[in-house]
Amino acid sequence: MENQRSVFVKLISTELNLPEHGVANTLSMLDEGFTVPFISRYRKERTGELDEVQITAIHDMSGRLKEIAKRKETIINTITEQNKMTDELRIRINNIWNATELEDIYMPYKPKRRTRAQIALEMGLEPLAKIIMSQREREPEQIAKRFVKDEVKDITTAIKGAQDIIAEHISEDEWTRQQVRGSFRRDAFITSKLIKAKGENENAAKYSDYFNFSEPLRKCSSHRLLAIRRGENEGILRVNISVDDDNCIEKLYQRYIHGHGKCCDLVAYAIKDGYKRLLKPSIETEFAALSKEKADKEAINVFAENLRQLLLSAPLGQKRVMGVDPGFRTGCKIACLDTQGNLLHHEAIFPHPPVSKISIATTRMQAMIKEYAIEAIGIGNGTASRETKIFVDDAVKGTQIKVFMVSEAGASVYSASKTAREEFPNEDVTVRGAVSIGRRLIDPLAELVKIDPKSIGIGQYQHDVDQIKLKKSLDHTVESCVNLVGVNLNTASKHLLSYVSGLSLSLAQSIVEYRRENGAFTSRTQLKKVPRLGPVAYQQCAGFLRIPDSHNPLDNSAVHPESYNIVEHMANDCGCTVEELIRNKNKRRQINIKRYITSMTGQPTLTDIMQELDKPGRDPREQIEEFEFDPNTTSIDNLVEGIILPGIVTNITNFGAFVDIGVHQDGLVHISQIADRFITDPTQIVRLHQHVKVKIIEIDRKRKRISLSMKGIEDLRFASMKKEL
Repeated sequence: MENQRSVFVKLISTELNLPEHGVANTLSMLDEGFTVPFISRYRKERTGELDEVQITAIHDMSGRLKEIAKRKETIINTITEQNKMTDELRIRINNIWNATELEDIYMPYKPKRRTRAQIALEMGLEPLAKIIMSQREREPEQIAKRFVKDEVKDITTAIKGAQDIIAEHISEDEWTRQQVRGSFRRDAFITSKLIKAKGENENAAKYSDYFNFSEPLRKCSSHRLLAIRRGENEGILRVNISVDDDNCIEKLYQRYIHGHGKCCDLVAYAIKDGYKRLLKPSIETEFAALSKEKADKEAINVFAENLRQLLLSAPLGQKRVMGVDPGFRTGCKIACLDTQGNLLHHEAIFPHPPVSKISIATTRMQAMIKEYAIEAIGIGNGTASRETKIFVDDAVKGTQIKVFMVSEAGASVYSASKTAREEFPNEDVTVRGAVSIGRRLIDPLAELVKIDPKSIGIGQYQHDVDQIKLKKSLDHTVESCVNLVGVNLNTASKHLLSYVSGLSLSLAQSIVEYRRENGAFTSRTQLKKVPRLGPVAYQQCAGFLRIPDSHNPLDNSAVHPESYNIVEHMANDCGCTVEELIRNKNKRRQINIKRYITSMTGQPTLTDIMQELDKPGRDPREQIEEFEFDPNTTSIDNLVEGIILPGIVTNITNFGAFVDIGVHQDGLVHISQIADRFITDPTQIVRLHQHVKVKIIEIDRKRKRISLSMKGIEDLRFASMKKEL
């Protein structure tokens, strides 16, 4: 086991270009159960200051290597049971850590269904196959006569069986597979065609770009490949991956055929048969899986980055908020919330057609604002959002109340969820939706963790990718964001707490129950009294939990309790209390952190402590900004090519960004239209919910498609930054 660990360290260090010492310590801590956020934040001395991305990469690669190690055990046991294991073969298997190469070695020994070659072997035709393969006999038919007996009825049957053995042998040869694999890697094309019988299918039209499609596989982008594969799964497209067969077969001839004659011809036939029947389908399947895996990885990365940006959206903070879920016929659902997001009141108003009770709706909204001391209003960005924004702006005119558009993606999913039913057992889905919109304005992170990320609508082809890998990536993203921001121990829901380092859903529930029974936490040390929350969980979670009103100001900071004594030592040396040290910048300037370095605490941790004392509990998220759509543009019919409009980025893919310009149909800024310079990733320029200006460059009203450009147009965010400066 220890030897395997050292092998892992060397492999990971080489692959990721990281120091072996840091990799070894990181693997040890991961095996001990420490989380990635905890290791990256509070164990920098042991890792050599590896960041969260690097530690995650170590974690993922270690997992892959462990899977290969398990596969090796299975392979060695299987070959040993066949009495075919040799010392040389065992050494080869033990030294290989590439899954594809490992399977190539194993292939000749892999238990198979009863193939044509297997039947020929059972008929005793292996010696004949070897004779033909040697290509030294001038008259193979004469040799074949010796094998005509029992199930081998005639010479033709004997030779055909020998060729089947040769075909399978060559198709399973490592060199052969690597050669053909190389051809696929360099020259493979992916093609798709419409299955004619499906041409009238109502879903077929959306795949029209792929009815007669062909492209080098290595150049096929992830979104195109996933679209093609979805069309294939729906039975609309016929898809295949191919190379120049003649070229591949010729390379095999050059390796396996020696001279001329009947045996050479028989081997040539066997090679061609083995290539078309066994080798090509196998490698094609392999590359179909590899290309899908690559496309999945890109799509998952896009989704994870979008999710990160969404979760880290700017919060309004603890304000009394009104959440508005807009609607026409069913009215606008109103939820009035206190500073903690608790529901104070709800009702529906009907300012829009067909009811159009504008005066009553205005009076009721103004009354609710006054009665519940509302400070800000969040309006969902779905149906009737523009019309509701205009109505609300008019209703609050002359007040200091700010009005924000809030993404309501996934709100309906939350409204019908078990979580929502637990929170509001006596309210219907419309009320829960309005509450969710209001809470998203107060703190997007705290609210969005309650929703399955796949339902938030910010990815591409999220239902087509590997669901296990998607969930793993998204869970890691949520965990990373929650621990980056920190969590208020006295207001966080069990769902938010469950993503804190070291806490499970059951431990989060225990914290909430303890809080309900004993009142608000007054110190982090109280966590030790929570049932089932042991010392390991406490060590990992404490630094990420905040208590704003604690008697110890460090409880509202990212300073870990294990380092409190260091801060207290600093304060004593400065002749003041910890609270005074935090307030007094001049006193902090007197501190020479090198004086506090010990065998357990190094300069990285001390530097983090000093930064935290400068801004204890600082929220890393940006400040929220108000936004206004163009008042004269409310539908796609108002659009004219060439006009410039304000918009909000609603989704980012690897081929561009979708922007809401207020016409109930998002437009697409293709990656080639995002910047004046060449970019390979839209996130190099844009982020989710960013306020941008876009130019209309094409309108397809029939298909409701709007093409946009950001080239040469200044980003509103940068403009506001300049204004502030």
